Order: sequence, then C-alpha cells, then structure tokens
Amino acid sequence: MEMHQVRYFLALTRELNFTRAAAACNVTQPSLTRAIKLLEFEFGGALFHRDRQAPKLTELGRTVLPYLTQIWDQAHNVRLAAQDMTAQSKMRLKVGVMCTLAPTNLIGLLSAVQERHPHIELEIVDSPAADLQDMLCDGLVEVIISCQPSGRSDPRLKYLRLFKEELCVILPPSHPLAAQSQIGLLDLKDEKFVQRTQCEHDCSIDGFFDELGADFQTVYRSDRDDWILAMVSGGLGFGLLGRNSIGAALVAARPLASPSLFRIVNLVTVRGRPHSAAVGALLHEAMRTPWSGEAALSIQTLAQADPPFSDGAAGLAAL
Repeated sequence: MEMHQVRYFLALTRELNFTRAAAACNVTQPSLTRAIKLLEFEFGGALFHRDRQAPKLTELGRTVLPYLTQIWDQAHNVRLAAQDMTAQSKMRLKVGVMCTLAPTNLIGLLSAVQERHPHIELEIVDSPAADLQDMLCDGLVEVIISCQPSGRSDPRLKYLRLFKEELCVILPPSHPLAAQSQIGLLDLKDEKFVQRTQCEHDCSIDGFFDELGADFQTVYRSDRDDWILAMVSGGLGFGLLGRNSIGAALVAARPLASPSLFRIVNLVTVRGRPHSAAVGALLHEAMRTPWSGEAALSIQTLAQADPPFSDGAAGLAAL
C-alpha cells in the first residue's frame, strides 16, 4: 500500500464520483481507478460498489476507512512536525575572519544575523588572510571576511566589497609628532618601528616604504594588536594599524599624509560553489548593514560605477 493510494481512496469516499475524485487529486481518472483496484487486490475484496448512480463503500470499505484516515492524518502530522523542526533547528555557519580585523565594525552584521536569523549559529575562525583563503577553498570554512593577501586577488574566489579602513600611524601620546593632524612617512625615518606580524599587507607595505625611501628600524614584532598597542603606548616605537583596531588604547592615532593608506575589506566566497541558506542569509545581511554609516562598497560601486573598487581590486590602496 502506498500513500497516493490512500489519498485516492479518501478522495473517492468524499466525492463518490471517480471523475471528481481524480480532479481533486490532480490525476487522470484511469490512474485513480487503477490505484483503487490495486488497493482492492491488496486488501482481498472490493472497497466500493460500482453502480450507475455513484460508487458506495462496501462493508470492507467501511471497515478500512477509519484506519486509512488515521494513516493519512498521521502522515500529514509527521510532515508538519518535520517541517517545523527543520525551520527551527540551528544551522551552524563557520565564518573565517582575518586576524588583523577588529570586531568593532563587524558587530552590526553579527547582530543583524542573530536578530533576523535566530536559527543560524555563527562560529568565528580567526586566522591570517592567506590561511583563511586556503581554508575557504578547502571547504573548512564557508565564507571569510578578509583583505586579499598583499593585494592579490584569487580567480577562484568572489569578492563582495564591504568597507575600506584607513591605516593609521600610532604613537605614544607624548610624542612630538602627535601634535600634528597628519604624519608623513619621512617624518618617521629616525623612529623605531613596532611591526604587526601576520599582516595581510606586510610585503606591500614594505615595498611601499622602500619606494618612498622610508627605511625604519624594526625593534619589536607581534601578531597581536593588544601587544602592539601596549608597546607603542609604552614608548617603544611607532606602529601602523587599522583605525578600527585602535579603540580606546592610550596611543595617538594619526592618518598618513599624502599618500594615505587604506585597506578594502571583503566578504569572500568560492566562485561557482553553491551557497547554503546560512551563507545566503549572511550575504543578504552584509548588503543591508551600514558600514561606518554607509552602504557596502559593492552597492556604492553599482550606484556610482566607481572603477577603483572593481571586483578583485587590491586590498591595499593609496589615496
């Protein structure tokens, strides 16, 4: 016995007409008649008296009717329960976030996902940009929020530009250069440099410094923003960090004089790979979220046809 046979039987008991029952089940009359005959063969007797006026249930038909009704109702309830459970069950989404990105500018996105998609459980993986790209391509994370390592785009990946973040010089508050509104790199030529390692733009920044003839003595290196900020605050040298990473630290943060530097932060997926519903929700919220009070760069590009932010644009840029 199959469920479609049960459905046809119950429709025929309601309609008492083969043509109308077939129409109600959206099948042809011969298909419905054949299904009823197979059910009668399985049960070992006729379920309906067939006469010219209307088919009527036989004694066997009246006997099996409550059982088949119960079977159909229970199957319907099972479907509803399964759909409800699927809708309410948690979906885990593993998101890779570049380790040099401060959470400050991402809280709005995470809050929106939690508020409008409570069934999604986010797991944040913190790693350098190059490692995140490998993890994404290998399927260890489903999406990453990152800059391209050293400004290099990967043809396997699709970049959705979110926002740009200015890179600032950080100094001890008592440093003479802290009195300036902007700082030129050559103003720092005699200063000691506290370097943030695991930076996605180490090579680009070193090359940029070399082009300007700015050669600094690196005295400390750390892969943690809090250590960089503490060492600069303690007077051990100057640093270069994204503005959102500075927060309320006891340092003076000043933009670089022309050319200034900024990095473009992207939401990255694998080109051509089907998205899960959770990834789709994250992408949707990323486009709705205001980034520092402005629409995502990808939306601005569509609206303004702004060429500097084309797909795969370098993650480090000079203004």
